[in-house]
Amino acid sequence: MAIIRVKNLLIRTYIGFNPEELINKQDVVINIEIETDIPEAALEADEPDDIFDYKTVTKKVISLVQEGQFKLLEVLTKNILDLVMEDERVTRAKVEVDKPHALRFAESVSLQMEARR
Repeated sequence: MAIIRVKNLLIRTYIGFNPEELINKQDVVINIEIETDIPEAALEADEPDDIFDYKTVTKKVISLVQEGQFKLLEVLTKNILDLVMEDERVTRAKVEVDKPHALRFAESVSLQMEARR
């Protein structure tokens, strides 16, 4: 079992339901933790055959977030989690999405969701 972490992925998207949030993109910071098996053959050969491709899933996450428009942080987080869990090799995933400066006296507000197979 291996854990892959994508840390502090900074993306701009439409997030929120206040009038200014509907027309101005904001930063979100995404952290993803993916649990998967690494085939022994891949480790022995030092080849990427049959391993989970974190670069491909990260590109899909970037596309989903940049092209989307979300009123709720909960919906954005769940959509990212569902996208990561599409790959059958993922046995568990955890996604945390931070919305910097969402509250006046806080650095950020974050939401975390987890799924397992």
